[in-house]
Amino acid sequence: MPQQADRHLISEVARHDLGFASLRPGQEEAVTALLAGHDTLVVQPTGSGKSAIYQIAGRLIDGATLIISPLIALQKDQVDSIAAHNPADAVALNSTVGAAEYRENVDQIEQGNVEYIFLAPEQLRNNDAVERLKSTNISLFVVDEAHCISDWGHDFRPDYQRLGAVIESLGHPRVLALTATATAPVRDEIVERLGMRSPKVFVQGFDRPNIYLRVDRFKSESEKRDDLIHRTRWAEKPGIIYTGTRRAAEQIMASLAAEDIAALVYHGGLRPTERHEIQERFMSGDAEVIVATNAFGMGVDKSDVRFVYHYDVAESLDAYYQEIGRGGRDGNKTEAVLFYRHQDVGAQSFKTGGGNVDSELLEQLMSHFGQLKGSVRPEDMADELGIPKRKFIAALQRLEDAGAVRTLASGKVRKSAGADAEAAVRTIGELEEAHRETSRERLRKMREYAETSGCRREMLLRYLGDEYQGPCNNCDNCDASTGAPRVDPSVGTRREV
Repeated sequence: MPQQADRHLISEVARHDLGFASLRPGQEEAVTALLAGHDTLVVQPTGSGKSAIYQIAGRLIDGATLIISPLIALQKDQVDSIAAHNPADAVALNSTVGAAEYRENVDQIEQGNVEYIFLAPEQLRNNDAVERLKSTNISLFVVDEAHCISDWGHDFRPDYQRLGAVIESLGHPRVLALTATATAPVRDEIVERLGMRSPKVFVQGFDRPNIYLRVDRFKSESEKRDDLIHRTRWAEKPGIIYTGTRRAAEQIMASLAAEDIAALVYHGGLRPTERHEIQERFMSGDAEVIVATNAFGMGVDKSDVRFVYHYDVAESLDAYYQEIGRGGRDGNKTEAVLFYRHQDVGAQSFKTGGGNVDSELLEQLMSHFGQLKGSVRPEDMADELGIPKRKFIAALQRLEDAGAVRTLASGKVRKSAGADAEAAVRTIGELEEAHRETSRERLRKMREYAETSGCRREMLLRYLGDEYQGPCNNCDNCDASTGAPRVDPSVGTRREV
């Protein structure tokens, strides 16, 4: 049952039960909304204390708190943080947990001895896991990195799109969705796909005033590459360099190594164990620079990153903000530089243009649904048809978006009454074209940011929904408007900009 929030009680739980010296902006408001029975979406910058919201609310709402988190390393950090104050209160059920410990954790959950349960979204593909959770009194369902549910989000993950059905199968406990970046369309999609009821949405200020924003423009690729290597050579470290391709990441890493810069490369083509090792080496200070594609970053919390350089444009300002936000988390001066050629936008446009609708696959699924007398578990249907689960889930979500199928509270799926395969494929094609146009518009905004002569911070933050008013006096355009010389951070040249 919803309960009245007591500010003093919230503060006491935060301080005595969880060890928080004080509440940060937005935390009390979000906890209060949850206690009043509202599903709640919180959009706050990384490092603002979003995890404290579910930790406090979980203490004050009877029943267990289930946290869906996409990264095992992040789960471990949160379990360790909670365990520092209440050792038996949090468990994670993931692939790193041994069989004996896993069984013990499940037993403790079923006996009602655990307050915080951490799961990865892909674990909920298994209906047995969902059935076990039904016997547990889940009173708060937390979706971390909630932007992953959105087609428009830069970290889209199909497994997130089943979460709405899981929430309903658990009797719709209160829902808390958390993310560091979500524009208005993404926020709307999070609310819709999770089936949030009477939602309260809290959006905190996005400004990171310690990050200096800059765009350097180049005529040729070779000029841009040379400047990146030179600037990295003289910049304060550690730092991150983002590239648009694996090939560029490997080439730049080799060029940095030739300059005796301790650099690592990270991209999706590496084995999971390799990626984990490389990330750990960078986090521990074993390397000065990591050169990476956008596969690197989610869950990374290294406080002393002094620069984030983009050798290629990001696919959107959402992604750009998320990536530069990995710098300067200690509050100290950091620079975010985009190395830009006008032609780069065209290359990114080719990558994000999207493919054609797989009408053959969609028609195959609709035909199979038509032969069923009732509902089916998605994983059973994927196995029967021999379709990779990730591909199957994405196609199934397209059919659901078109109204051709629906997911039941049990997690099973059935064909909607009167649904027609041809009409469904046509509708999905229209939705995909709308998706491509949205991608093109987001890329146009990225170009506008790169080519604007106005305050970069104002443009970036207003895009995200913040009513920030420039000048910020901490970007290259604001510097240029004042006429004040600024020494380039590449101290080897002592150029004025």
